[in-house]
Parts: sequence; structure tokens; C-alpha cells
Amino acid sequence: MSEIRGVLRRGRGRHRRRKRVPLKTAVAAAVLVAGSAFAVNAVDDRPECEPQARPGGAHDDHRHGTAMGTCGTRPTAAHDHRPEGHGAPEGAGHPPAGGRQAPALVPDTAAGYDRERCGNTSGRVLLSLDDWAYSDPERATRVGAQLQAQGVRAAFFLINKYASQYPQITATLRQQGHWVGSHTWSHRQLTRLTDQELQDELRNGIPGNFLRPPYGDAGPRETEVAASIGQRVCNWTIDTYDWQQTDGAFRDAEAIRTTVREATPEEKNNGVILGHLFSNFPDALAGIITDLRDQGYQMCRNTGPTTDQVPYPLQC
Repeated sequence: MSEIRGVLRRGRGRHRRRKRVPLKTAVAAAVLVAGSAFAVNAVDDRPECEPQARPGGAHDDHRHGTAMGTCGTRPTAAHDHRPEGHGAPEGAGHPPAGGRQAPALVPDTAAGYDRERCGNTSGRVLLSLDDWAYSDPERATRVGAQLQAQGVRAAFFLINKYASQYPQITATLRQQGHWVGSHTWSHRQLTRLTDQELQDELRNGIPGNFLRPPYGDAGPRETEVAASIGQRVCNWTIDTYDWQQTDGAFRDAEAIRTTVREATPEEKNNGVILGHLFSNFPDALAGIITDLRDQGYQMCRNTGPTTDQVPYPLQC
């Protein structure tokens, strides 16, 4: 394991949402924490399906990406074999380069709940990892083990089309002290679904009360349906843009680290950092954690095994 260094940064990216007014909570802390061993293996990730043109619509100005896959049908076989190639899953389109926008503030059913901070009022930073490591599913538990060794609790939002085939991964992550939430069944853009499709996509996700909608895109209808099945929307304040690709290669770990390091205090205080299991984000974690600690921030504390019910406010 290599040396851990830690910092987190602001997010606007992969799942681009409507503009929101930045929060103005200042943070003044100066705590230096020595880093320790931390290493994560890189993986080669596979796309879920062939993209197709996204239908036009009144909401295209705030969508993330311009392509949408044809996946979303619940598989009947025990395993779903992904085609060769690099990329993110169906519906994992991203905003144009340079288009950094934070998600819109859509009120949740609970008064005072800040979905961009996932109910985090601790002053600490929550690391979050989305989707799935397609060609190396166990990467999630390796990342989880190394964060656990550093006393750090993270939130993993998994696509259940894949996670349901590896139930031991969800169980292990929770035993390691991490929160595991739903990233829906197949990562379809919820705001483009019919009422029945929306119900199916949410109900077939990982059971629990923590939901990260694909692209962070959830309006009043989606929020209400999620609440009806006991789920709170959890988005992010810092998007690392780890999903971006240039000539087929994902953004490198150093660029991801820099994005977090340069995030504003408002984004870091009670902040939530967005990364993905299929990208180079896991390789950037050591540096992110080091940088954040050098800047006086601390990570969400790992206090032991968790369940499918995430407390509110978050116990960081």
C-alpha cells in the first residue's frame, strides 16, 4: 500500500444538474494529519451497451451528455456479460467539457434536508463512489478495505443490475463500515421515464433509504416517488470529472486530485465528493485525502459496520 494523502474537491460534472446557488458557509480549520498506507488497483472498465441519440426535449439544457443507452431491461440470466471496450454504463452520458454546474436545489420531503450534502452537518467530507467496476467487481471491496484501514467511511452508490449478481460486495462494504446506496437498477435518466418505468427503476435498485439518481437528476416527481418508498436523494457538492475521457482515456488521477484540492471552502465544508468505481478516482483517493487533511478538513469517520438504513443527519 502506498502513502495516503488526502483531499477532496468540489463537484460539478459527470452528472450535471441544474444550476444551484452556492452555499456561503465558510470553513476555517488548520489540522494536519499524517497519511498512512493506501493503494488502489486500476481497472479496465467495460461499457454496458451501445448508445443511441438522446431524444430532444425541453430539459436538454441541463442534462448530462447527449447519448443514452438502450439498457434498462431486467436481465433474466444470472449474469450479464458486458461487451468489450472502455466506458460508463447506459445513461452515463456526461456534460460537455467545461460545463461545470452544480445540481439544482429541489426540496426534499424533510424540512431542512440539503440533498447536495446528503444531510451532512458534521463539517467533515464524505467521499462517494458511483456505478460499478465493470471488469473488476471486487475493486469496490479493495477500495473499501483501504479506506477502512484509514478510518474513513465512504458512500458507495451501486447499479443494482450488477450489484445484484454479487451480493457479497454490498455485504462486505457494509461490514467494512461504508454506506451502500442505490444508483437505481440500470442507470436510466429518471426524468425521462414514464411513471411506471420510474417506479421500476427505483424499486429494483439496492434496498435502503439512500438514493443517488443518475446524473443527480431528480425533480419534484422523482423526489416524491423516491420518498414514497423511503429513499432520500443524495447528490454532491464536488464533481471530480473523473468520468471525462480524452482519446478514450479517463481523466488521470492527478487532475482529479487537483479538482478537489481547488474546490472552495463552501464545497468542502459538510461536502460530498463524487467519483466513480470505473475511473481513475480510486487511484486519486490517497492524494485527495492527504490534500484535504493538509487544508484542515477531515473525512467522514468509520465507526464500524453499517446497515441499509443511513442515519439523518449523517453520522460522520
